[in-house]
Amino acid sequence: MAEKKYESKDIVVLEGLDAVRLRPGMYIGTTSSRGFHHILWEIVDNSIDEISNGYGDTIKITLNKDGSATVEDNGRGIPVDIHPTLKKSGVEVVYTTLHAGGKFNNENYKFSGGLHGVGASVTNALSKWCKVTVNKNGKKYFMEFHSYEDEKGKMHSGVPVAPLREIGTSTTTGTSVTFLPDPKVFGDQKFSFEAISRRARELAFLNKGLKIELYDENTGEDEKFHYEGGISDFALYLVENKNCLFKNPIYFSAESKILFLEVSFIYTDSYTENTFSFVNNIPTTEGGMHETGFKNAFTKAFNNYARANNFLKEKEPNLLGEDFREGITVIINVKMNNVQFEGQTKTKLGNLEAKTEVENLTLQELSKILDDKKNATIAEIIINKAKQAAKVRLAAKKAKELTRAKANAENFNLVGKLAASTSRNREKNELFIVEGDSAGGSAKQGRDRSFQAILPLRGKPLNAEKKRVDQVLANEEIRTIISALDTGFGEDFDLSSLRYNKVIILSDADQDGAHIRAILLTFFFRYMRPLITDGHVFIGLPPLYKVYKKDYEKYVYSDAELADAVKSVGKGYMIQRYKGLGEMNPEQLWETTMDPEKRTLIQVTIEDAAEAEKLITTLMGDAIEERKIYISEHANFDKEDNFMKEYKNI
Repeated sequence: MAEKKYESKDIVVLEGLDAVRLRPGMYIGTTSSRGFHHILWEIVDNSIDEISNGYGDTIKITLNKDGSATVEDNGRGIPVDIHPTLKKSGVEVVYTTLHAGGKFNNENYKFSGGLHGVGASVTNALSKWCKVTVNKNGKKYFMEFHSYEDEKGKMHSGVPVAPLREIGTSTTTGTSVTFLPDPKVFGDQKFSFEAISRRARELAFLNKGLKIELYDENTGEDEKFHYEGGISDFALYLVENKNCLFKNPIYFSAESKILFLEVSFIYTDSYTENTFSFVNNIPTTEGGMHETGFKNAFTKAFNNYARANNFLKEKEPNLLGEDFREGITVIINVKMNNVQFEGQTKTKLGNLEAKTEVENLTLQELSKILDDKKNATIAEIIINKAKQAAKVRLAAKKAKELTRAKANAENFNLVGKLAASTSRNREKNELFIVEGDSAGGSAKQGRDRSFQAILPLRGKPLNAEKKRVDQVLANEEIRTIISALDTGFGEDFDLSSLRYNKVIILSDADQDGAHIRAILLTFFFRYMRPLITDGHVFIGLPPLYKVYKKDYEKYVYSDAELADAVKSVGKGYMIQRYKGLGEMNPEQLWETTMDPEKRTLIQVTIEDAAEAEKLITTLMGDAIEERKIYISEHANFDKEDNFMKEYKNI
């Protein structure tokens, strides 16, 4: 075969923003809902950067009837003068040039979330049109961009319709941006008021005094967020459905040459730690150096205090960090320059110097707080809780050792329960956690044993939200899951030991099945969270119905699909309702729920760790009244009846 020549003419040069349009995933991660909303947050983040650096105090977000969104702030306004080398206005440079912005030195923005300088230009590139209005220097300026396909089929992304022009006078300052996400990129997606509201609330918490106003023209919904207490209000918001051990959160802030740190924490009578960290308003869900520095200093400060005040005797060992953090809800908010996030997703802080700075500042400020006699009662509450946690930890250690010993004895704990797969390829292997022996039997017979393992649950696992760690480990079903996954759990969790790339929860489509899913997800969230954050947890969707007649059958996976299926089959049809997995024979279970070519899986992700924490507390915790309120507001109890009426009318 003749070698194909590779010459300079073969190199494709993408002009302007065309690279963004060709490979949007490189810039926004995905074109699904997360990426769709990402281009809104790129604009909001620019406004946040203005305000967090001391310019302005209000951001208005409007979801317009035509599907576009408007973000308006009262900051300084994007520069409108001509760039000295590019010979274009500042607005045109910012919206048409990748890696252009005022954030690559520390003169205009000491702290910035949009470090890569691609935010505004990427939003423009992925929009059908984008309109920018700037109020600055007593004048009002306007510029519009659009994306279009020319007569040769070539796509042009984010092209200026005309140069920046002056359109009037203004007595205010700030920037207003309206953009319409391009359906050619995102399909027919719409902005979610709920999702935007969650993030807007978080930003308002993280920026004390910031006002964010959100309005949806389509529904009339509106929200206003403004928290003078900042992250202390955030901590109280997260624990409002829990029993707090003292009334007001502890708060401190401090600044060094390279970063600003603020921390707020409060304790509840729960048994788990909840740490939420942020860098320049970006959630660092995987933690990083700032979390490590804080935890080191926190442990040291409390051990020092415990010894100095005779809570720990001379021969007693120091308490561990996990002991001191049992029941804590803590917000760590860092703002710094020259941030280095690990990975494309900006979820882990990699700056080694941040560890040292945060550790020093935390030890300094926390020692002052503990030395203040008015805080003596709170310090005693925390230390006593930590000492009790240490006792439980030692009991749990014995339980862990027992679980590990059983697992090492050729999976003694799994004999007769786990139907293992024959393959050792962890990237391909799947574990189905199945509700009940009956369904487990069908799954074992119907599976592809080369890569699919089956673990039937013979009883309900324990609700990890309400129990101590030693009580959780005493539950046979929980121990079985830990042994099957082979990762350990809690502080000892090791994702590299995971035996299965996919962990699939397979339960009945009824109340008990939903409860089992909730219990398992709560356990994973509390003690094996990387399973979720790394994308290994899935929910299997068995069919709800089979619509059939003599020469036709169709499995239906939702009530919404049933009406369409009935229409397509015509008269003389029958409907079989599957109330449980055990009602399906092995062939049906494989065909509908387990066959990778045909099945539907829901991947479990954490969009917002703080909101996930609050929701799990509400639904799985002890606050019965709050749970009733949530259910009454969000559950549609008439759903099935309404659908059944619809079927009867077909």
